[in-house]
Formats: sequence, structure tokens, C-alpha cells
Amino acid sequence: MRKFFLTCLFVIGLGFALFSYPGLSNKGEFDSIVLDFREEKAEQISPKLQEIAQEFGVKPRLNSEFSQADNVYIVEGDRALLQNLRQSGLQKYTEYIEPNYIYTLNAVPNDPDYPKQWNLRSINVEAAWDETHGQGVTVAVIDTGVSRVPDLKDTKFVKGYDFVNDRIAADDDAGHGTHVAGTIAQSTNNGYGVAGIAYEAQIMPLKVLGASGGGTVADIAEAIKFAADNGADVINMSLGGSGESQLMQEAIEYAYQKGVVVIAAAGNSNQNSASYPARYPRVIGVSALDSAGDRAPYSNFGAGVDISAPGGYMNEENPAGGILQNTIDPETGQPIFAAYQGTSMAAPHVAGVAALLKASNIESPDEIANILKEASRKVAEDPLNHFGAGHLDAAASVKLALRGQITFKDFFRWLRDNGYLNPRFWIDGGAIALLPKIGMVIGSYLLAWLLRNYFPFGWSWSLTSGLVAGSSGLFFLQGFYLFDVPQWPFRMMGSSIPELGNTVIGTTALNPIFASVLIPAVLVVLFLGHPSWKWFAIGSALGVASCLFISAAIDPAMMWLGGGWLARGFLVINALLCFGLARLAVSGEQKLA
Repeated sequence: MRKFFLTCLFVIGLGFALFSYPGLSNKGEFDSIVLDFREEKAEQISPKLQEIAQEFGVKPRLNSEFSQADNVYIVEGDRALLQNLRQSGLQKYTEYIEPNYIYTLNAVPNDPDYPKQWNLRSINVEAAWDETHGQGVTVAVIDTGVSRVPDLKDTKFVKGYDFVNDRIAADDDAGHGTHVAGTIAQSTNNGYGVAGIAYEAQIMPLKVLGASGGGTVADIAEAIKFAADNGADVINMSLGGSGESQLMQEAIEYAYQKGVVVIAAAGNSNQNSASYPARYPRVIGVSALDSAGDRAPYSNFGAGVDISAPGGYMNEENPAGGILQNTIDPETGQPIFAAYQGTSMAAPHVAGVAALLKASNIESPDEIANILKEASRKVAEDPLNHFGAGHLDAAASVKLALRGQITFKDFFRWLRDNGYLNPRFWIDGGAIALLPKIGMVIGSYLLAWLLRNYFPFGWSWSLTSGLVAGSSGLFFLQGFYLFDVPQWPFRMMGSSIPELGNTVIGTTALNPIFASVLIPAVLVVLFLGHPSWKWFAIGSALGVASCLFISAAIDPAMMWLGGGWLARGFLVINALLCFGLARLAVSGEQKLA
């Protein structure tokens, strides 16, 4: 008994907490409802619209002059009305009853210079942000180091290493690595500067290039293994050279076997082949696009190019065509906002999107590479492989990654959109009023306790099951709504015995045949001789008695009998008969152990 009350309090408290959380309660807004009537029910639409208007006090209207052919009507209302319409029997006449959601533009970061970042909009990152920001993913930036410039203040960092100077602090003295890190995870929505792609990801700074921009294969290979051994999910290498190295290839294979996605720049020599390490088989090689979506004239192409991404190209005609991020001035070491261009700028776009995919529960490097390629915007004619699989598309990649997944966000969105996170939905009668149902269950237990003072019996699972089935059923299932699925099984499982008669047709009025002593009497007759099932029958009789008593007090609406004193009298008499039946059945029974 105490556990039951604690569970009820937990559900109510959780509902209040979630409803008050703005991240859940302020999304999926609507103030009207769509009714799409079936074409084959056209003749019945007019009378049904009149019934809706009379019963719910609303005025159904066609959505527009073009809606007549599809029989699409709109009614003003909230989630409570939505649930009432879904349970009113209209399902037989409509294709669907759903919220008329209010859609808006995708969320735009409040960073003041974000409008200058044409590159992020060109990969459709805003739509990808609707699903993930890269939380929990670590991206290793193997570069000139990373300095904590102001617009990386809110970005999370994990321990890195400076392989050039053999020390832990991997600070930047060239500005290149900091710029790359900004594209991946610049602090975003902080009201300052610019934005990054996977701005909730963590950066692992690994310095392998000095102030001059040069570095050795040995340092790079060690950095790759360090990243793989210290929790990196994605490695970005905006660097390259012409010499093939077995040491580096071995390191890349090592990282791949540990599930790390490795990405590298194709190179800036306008040559018909990517540089190393982009050309290695386990590496995603990235060529550069300008702001018009064409291959940047400096970008390498051909063998080793797997995908293309914005790398920027600035000239007199397009001075704003670079990739803008917060970095340092290599001469002074002071923070600046600077636009760079190169395949070095293209690679971190892919690394950022790879982080979004990792955060979407895609683990395999091969699967991430396949998603990036399959979701890319294809280029019809590309005989020299300027673009690889196509142009990087963040939104399409994340959507493809989430296909078939039921995410945590999806589940809460479903709960929110159907009203379950709003306590008023339950208390005021959404799926079915919570407080009356709790009262029915408590009432059935009180009746059983009252019987216990007259006749010896013990509590058991069969008795408890009967009490619940007779009084309330699995009432929380009554409000479940799954698109394009018959709802009567949920109403059936969620109904108590007195409500079974109206589950299929969807009415709220009790059927006198079911809301009476009849079914408990049949159960008692059938199971009285069984050692366990007899207690289910007795519990059902007490549960039905409780349900009928409370229904008579708060909502006596019944088929054929109306909702007045005749219906109340019928319910009270049958409740007393159920109680008497239970007393009669218990009489003479021995107390259970």
C-alpha cells in the first residue's frame, strides 16, 4: 500500500519537474488541431462537424479553399481538446487527428558574427543542431596547438600534449590549430564572436607543428596513438605532405582499430592527388569548396579525396570568402578574429559533423564515413574527383544517422506532445483523471480492509490484481496515442471492468451491462472453487464496487440512462450488490497464509 502511494507521488512530482523545465515545455507548441476526414466518409463529415461543435464548443473550419478536396478541417484548442477528440470516436471517420504545430526558423546562434559564417549555413548545420550539439564526444586536433582564446572560453578541453616541446601544455604559437579547433567547437550561443559545429564536444589539443608550420612524421604518429589511447573519438589533421610513412600508417590503423574516426586535409597544391595522410585508406580526405560551392582553386583533388567541405577562397571580388574563427595573431599572440582559407579549414568541418554523428550513437568509423558520403550533396559530373562523394551536409548526415532510432529526445518529445508531462493533463482529465482513478484504487483497498474485519482472508497477488482490474485498470494506457495504429487495444488494456463496454466505440458513457454486478457475479460463479482465481473474482467485485461508487459521485453518465438520478441510483445499487457479492464469496473461506 505504501509503495503504491510513493509511486503515485513520484509520478506527480516528476511530471511537475519536467513540465516546469523550459527545454521541454516550450517546444512543440500549437493552438489548433488538424482533423483530416477520410474521403469515403464524405457524406458524414457535415453531421460530425456539427457534433464536434456542440459537444466541445468549437467551430471547425476548412484550412483553406484548397482543403475541400482533402477534407482537412481546423479547430482551435489545446492538448486537452486534442485528447478528447482522439477519444471521442472520431478515429473511425478521420485519417488522423493531430496538433497543428507552429513551425519556426531553425534556431540561429546569438553569436554576433555568425551571419558572416557562410560556411556553416552551407553545410546545413542549423537543422543538425535540432538533434545534437556533439555532447560527450572528444575531438583531437593534431596541429600547431590550441590557445584558449575568448571564444573558446565555454568550450570543454581534455588533457593534450605538446610533442614539439615535450610538455603537457599544447599552446598555439601559429594560430592555425586554434582556428581549426574553433570550426569544430567554438563556444556558441555565448553572445560573443562566432559559432562552431559541434560546440558541446571536447577538444584534445595535440601540438605536432611548430611556429613555422612544420612537424615530423614521428611526432604526428605519436600524437595519433596518444589520441586513440586517451579517449579521442575523432582526430582532425589539417596538415599533410608528399612522403608516405609506414610509421604514420600504422598509427592510423591503430586508431581505426580503437574506433577513432580520422580526418585529414587533402592539401593546397592544386594537384591531382591528395597529400598524406589524407591518401591513407583509413582516413577521410577532404577537399575545399569556395563560398559558391565550387572547388577552391588551390585544393588538391583526385585520389584520396573522399568528400568536400567549405575551405574558403578570398580574392578582390570576394574578400569575405574565407572561414572566420577566433584565433591568435602569430606575431603578437593576442586573440583576433581572422578569416583563413585552405583544405586545413575544410577538414574540421567534416570532423565537427563526425562528432555530431558520434553523439548520435554511431560508433564505427566505417559507418560514420559511409553516412557522411551517402548524405553528401552529390555533384552530377565530377570526372577528376574534385568533390569525392559530394558536398558535406550536416543535417542530412545526422538525419541518416538517426533513422530508425528512438532517441531520448524523441521519447520526451512524444511525452510532451501528447501532454503527459503536464500534471494538469492527468488531474484535469487528459488521458483519464488521475485523482478519481487513485480514489477508485484506494476505495477498493478500503472495501477489502472492511471485509477483512468480518471475514478471515489474506492479501495476495490474485486479490490485488482483481482490486486493480475492477477499480481502475491500467488507466495510464488509455491516453496512449500512436500514429496510424488502432487505439482500442490501449483503451482496452487501460480500462477497468465497468469501462470495457465503451472501449472500442470510444464513448465516455458507461455501459449498464458492464458497469453493474453482472461481470463480477459471472467471475465469482466461475472461479469460486479455484484456490487462487477465486480471490481475483472477489477482488474484482470489490474493485467494481469502488469504481461504481466514485462514478456515481463524480460522473454518472451512462448509456440509455443519461447522467441524472436514475443513473446515480443504478450505479449505487450495483456497487452495493458487488460489495454484498464479495462478502458472500468470502464467507466461510479460511484465512490464507
